[in-house]
Amino acid sequence: MIKNEYTAVIKKDGDWWIGWIAEVPGVNCQEKTLEELKETLEVTLKEALEFNRQDAFSAAGNDYKKEKIAV
Repeated sequence: MIKNEYTAVIKKDGDWWIGWIAEVPGVNCQEKTLEELKETLEVTLKEALEFNRQDAFSAAGNDYKKEKIAV
């Protein structure tokens, strides 16, 4: 299985760690520890990618073709 890499932008803001995924709008999280933040970002990113994937297939209807594109 191909494993993609994404960029987490992370910073400390007062008592909280905040972060977001640069390549995927809407994937952002806030946690009390850096480790919790990284774990939450990973889970949230996986969920967002799966949601987007299912949404794309649903929007395509019945007559579509899937192609892999690597960048």
